[in-house]
Amino acid sequence: MIYTKYSRAVAHWGFVCMSDSDTKKKVVFNDTDVRHAQLKVRLQYDGISQAEFFRSFITGYLEKDKSIMDFIKRYKENNKKMSKRNMKYIIRDNDQAEDLLSKFGIEDDELENIFDIIAKSNPEL
Repeated sequence: MIYTKYSRAVAHWGFVCMSDSDTKKKVVFNDTDVRHAQLKVRLQYDGISQAEFFRSFITGYLEKDKSIMDFIKRYKENNKKMSKRNMKYIIRDNDQAEDLLSKFGIEDDELENIFDIIAKSNPEL
């Protein structure tokens, strides 16, 4: 499956998802030689591998790390990925969701367990 994404900051990024097995996926994308070299230098300076960098960023994104979510928000605003109106709705909805979860004392791992229980009880969903 091939995904293509265009933005003003980078003329073209091609995203390709490939499967090594049923449980692991490989994500490959194109960028310029210069940006690749810059990335390698920065990663070497920080002492982390490319795989570790991307996995840590994905983990932060999926776990809604505040710093990463702030960066994504600025990216969307700067690259006009979403209208200001829609952005306000998303922020409001996320805040309300966090408030409800904290009111009921539900943590992320407990939420996952709830979804697992629902999936087991209703396999047709």
